[in-house]
Amino acid sequence: MALEALIFDVDGTLANTERDGHLVAFNKAFKELELDWFWTNELYHKLLDVTGGQLRIKHYLKTYRPDFECDDVDALAKKVHALKTKIFVRLTSTGKIPLRTGVARLFSEARAAGLRLAIATTTTPANVDALITHTLGTDALNWFEVIGAGDVVPNLKPAGDIYHYVLKQMNLNADQAIAFEDSHNGIISSSDAKLKTLITVNEYTKTHRFDGAMAVLDHLGEPKNKPFTVLEGAQTEHTYVGIDYLQELYAKNY
Repeated sequence: MALEALIFDVDGTLANTERDGHLVAFNKAFKELELDWFWTNELYHKLLDVTGGQLRIKHYLKTYRPDFECDDVDALAKKVHALKTKIFVRLTSTGKIPLRTGVARLFSEARAAGLRLAIATTTTPANVDALITHTLGTDALNWFEVIGAGDVVPNLKPAGDIYHYVLKQMNLNADQAIAFEDSHNGIISSSDAKLKTLITVNEYTKTHRFDGAMAVLDHLGEPKNKPFTVLEGAQTEHTYVGIDYLQELYAKNY
């Protein structure tokens, strides 16, 4: 088998959307709806253990605000999350959420090499569309053969549903692709689909466990001025994640 495709998570992997986008948007939504809630960065770190915005809201109420009275928690969570998504899209459109180091370059190199691209995420499609179009251009969504996002599958990460869905849509076996993730829940999800995974940590996930990862890096790196650091896995002569490095990882792990 040969490497044919790269499948990317979004939040925390392509951009620091959690800290710079979702957390800000959640708090703005709370304020706009006159809710006496405020999520600090420290609290949000803990809440990220729960994937999916609506589930996160309900977990917050159950765990941290049992005093909050509400006749229909599901309806409230849906309302808050819908407003939060609108605010997140607005934040993205202002350019306040840039892509992480090396992401745009890797997309360009992968396309030039003829590798197929896809997305597998638990975030809503509107968030994906906004991030991609406002960082890479209006045509960039066409770069991705499949965008698996939101509730297109019944179970969110750490379940492997979204990766199984993307592989099926692309008519690929797991040993023809590499997944890119940033979190413990993410690698559990990709591993469930038998995908080998490259991890780039962020401030929320740098202490997570990544059993089975091909390598754990601080970021994808840039060739001239920003080399990556290998946090876990074999050291390499490569200083950034390019096609040669991915082929090396693929050969060692498949």
